[in-house]
Amino acid sequence: MSPRPTPALPPWLAHALRTQRGPVPWSAVVRGALAAGPLLLVALCADRTGLGVVAAIAAMLAGINDRPGSRRVSVRRLGAPALAGALGLLVGTYAGGHLGPVPLTVLLTALGLVAGSLSAIGPVASAAGTQLLVAAAIGAGMPVPESGWQRALAFLAGAGWLLLLRLALPTPGSLAGDHRFGDYRFDGERAAVAAVYDAVADLLHAAGTPAATDRRAALTAALDQAQDALAGPRLRRYTGSAAERRLHAQYAAALPLAEAATALGWAGRPVAARAAEGPRRLAAAVRRNTSTGPLPAPSRSAPALRALDDALLQAADAFDQGDGGDLHTRRIEAATRVRAALGAGGREYGLRVALCFGASAAIAQALHRTHWYGQHTHWYWLPATAVFLVKPDLGPLVSRVLCRAAGTVLGALVFAALAAVLPRPAGLVALVALCGALIPVATRHFAAQTAVVTVLVLALVMSGGEPQASVSRIGETLLACAIVIVVGHLPMPGERGGGVRARLATAGGAAQAYLQHVLGASGEGADGLGGADRADPADGAVATDRALPADRAVLADRALKTDRAERWTLRREAYRTLAEARAAIGLAAAELPALARHTEGTDEIAALLERLVDTTTACAVQLDDTGRLTPEHTERLTALLAEWDGLRPRVGAGAPRMPVAV
Repeated sequence: MSPRPTPALPPWLAHALRTQRGPVPWSAVVRGALAAGPLLLVALCADRTGLGVVAAIAAMLAGINDRPGSRRVSVRRLGAPALAGALGLLVGTYAGGHLGPVPLTVLLTALGLVAGSLSAIGPVASAAGTQLLVAAAIGAGMPVPESGWQRALAFLAGAGWLLLLRLALPTPGSLAGDHRFGDYRFDGERAAVAAVYDAVADLLHAAGTPAATDRRAALTAALDQAQDALAGPRLRRYTGSAAERRLHAQYAAALPLAEAATALGWAGRPVAARAAEGPRRLAAAVRRNTSTGPLPAPSRSAPALRALDDALLQAADAFDQGDGGDLHTRRIEAATRVRAALGAGGREYGLRVALCFGASAAIAQALHRTHWYGQHTHWYWLPATAVFLVKPDLGPLVSRVLCRAAGTVLGALVFAALAAVLPRPAGLVALVALCGALIPVATRHFAAQTAVVTVLVLALVMSGGEPQASVSRIGETLLACAIVIVVGHLPMPGERGGGVRARLATAGGAAQAYLQHVLGASGEGADGLGGADRADPADGAVATDRALPADRAVLADRALKTDRAERWTLRREAYRTLAEARAAIGLAAAELPALARHTEGTDEIAALLERLVDTTTACAVQLDDTGRLTPEHTERLTALLAEWDGLRPRVGAGAPRMPVAV
């Protein structure tokens, strides 16, 4: 008798138990140990404990945002939230000192509406909105004798100190290799670009197998990370060093390889193992910062294989010259950001954040003024906790609530036990430094992160002269969980799941732009000079029925490069927006059934768009090689467009119309 299968856990519970895996980020651990603890120690020695507590809190919040990546990305990832937090602290301090309970609650609710809406723009904006609200609550509720501007400067100093450590300290392995190319400065960028070539090789290896879809998604993620790593504020349109130009060229050379690999994965036929050897060697060359050496040439028996071989040759040339290349990023206009904040997703999230933040602030002040807090004169923990709980990019609602409650109880109990035996203030400073070092590891699970942050904050509060407050913190956290659960399930104006549908509409628009460019370029001639002269990508030259004057050949080659650059930009945007939509759909699907039902079927729409973009990529490779589509390409593309026309109403008014035939 066969054993009875183990019943699967419901998605909302499975997500709460899921933990990220990976190597310990030792460099981030060292930065965490050198951030909050030393700042608090310096403040204690200078008899400015209040400012030291504020600086340590800022360093802690920056440590939560200190994720793996390049140094240039960290400038924006840590700097923008720090500026928002300083502003929130300034506003909260002056509002808490001059406004009564009702006007203060109204102001905090308005801040929640603005910060929540802005969070729909992207991850950095979401982190900035979170720190704005958390700092505003701390400023209004934490009794510190210093003025608002002094607190804001201390907050910037704490976050700036961690950012300085991020920019100055080397990471493991960054001092290896050829120092002439600046491994120390560009270690994160180098690792990200190498991961792209490895992802191309993985996709080629998986071609013709069920794993090809997942490998293509992994390639998209690697390209997104590399693009972000190279597009930080220290890199300009014209790179300023040989190391930057070399990395720029290596990333640009990976794009045609990724395109050819995607087309081979789309074809669904196995590829010889020899085809993956070239990208593997390119990845090793990037990682070791060395030359490529000889690259094995794949078979040229199909258009996608010929494109792969051509891309390998171009990559070898780009590696040798290192003259730089376009990152193929499309500048996001301010109007686009405003539309995202004011759209369905921004409105829905903004309303929920405003209700949660405002309600928790009102209840906290009421409990504080009725002396429920006992000796504790601050009430910021309740609204600050609500901000983290209502933040959607930290996981589904019920998962966040369960993890927050469990983490707070564990952290409070651990701190209560340690506070009874640790000497003061030296033991508290050491505990803050230890928790700062643990945050980069604890961010892999929200409950673990909450436990570490709870211990750290309680140690900071006690360092500032407050009594031990573990029991009250547990009660406040459970109350915040109840508020967020209730508000999260309240009916809202408009259609539920607006954030997911808004991302799907954006992904559909990007797919439409990519498809129109590929088919439009094939109809008008890829060189932009009419149908008589056609670009042949096999050798990068221009094929014609007659000899072209030199100037026309140069113009044709330049137009071909411009066309491909635009195509790769549109392809990157299509895949990136699809990945963002997939992430939002995954989080929505892990909600309780009462919320998850509002986004049912959206994963089917995302899968359709992915197949459409993959097919468009295969069409682009085919058109480059022969100038015409095969019946297989035409039939699959027509079927996908017809299927999109049927599913488009489920996306909403923002879904673009596409042709139903090719």
